[in-house]
Amino acid sequence: MAAGLGACVALHFLWKAAGFRSPWPRRFLGFAGRRAGLRVRIEGEPLAGHVLFVSNHVTWLDILALGGATGTAFVSRDDVEHWPLVGWIAGLNDTIYVARHARREVHGQADRLRQALASGRAVSLFPEGTTEGGHAVLPFRPSLFASLYPPLPGVRVQPVAIDYGAAAEEIAWVGAEPAGANAGRILSRAGTIPVVLRFLPPVDPEAAGERKALAAAARAEIVEALYRA
Repeated sequence: MAAGLGACVALHFLWKAAGFRSPWPRRFLGFAGRRAGLRVRIEGEPLAGHVLFVSNHVTWLDILALGGATGTAFVSRDDVEHWPLVGWIAGLNDTIYVARHARREVHGQADRLRQALASGRAVSLFPEGTTEGGHAVLPFRPSLFASLYPPLPGVRVQPVAIDYGAAAEEIAWVGAEPAGANAGRILSRAGTIPVVLRFLPPVDPEAAGERKALAAAARAEIVEALYRA
């Protein structure tokens, strides 16, 4: 992973210096996911841009799987920005940081997400706001869905069900387990980790009505996709 990171970072800055959009953050996430044992299978058709992917959240591996498959940027809690190395790597992938417990900042955070979507980016949001649910799906928090209202022309919400099958309970990041311990446990795990990314039919925010209804509808689609598998 370290060797892959070094190569991808060097190529990333070369692409940026030449004025091109860099494919290297996506390629690194896909490479890192494979080195961590992920074997990703895609079902459905992911939108290429002007899309907010919303998905269930089981583990940090979700970011490697979804980012490697789509090249999406992510919405992350703001403390991740200050994690050694991880925060810097996340910044290279245009991560949008939010303070999830600062209600006074919700509008400004929604504006930043709205600007990214309006520019054509694919952005991913984990609306549970935590991995504490494990393989269960917690209620979706509707606050950042406010970035979609009033509706932006051409922007859709695409629910994504991330399904680790029988491995979900074993690899889920729950409780008080430190990040380093969790990463060490998963990276030292024998064997591979099959994961299916089910890209479900996109939703028009205007047709959904309002953000709470949109959040609930997206969660219901994901839960149905996980439990009918």
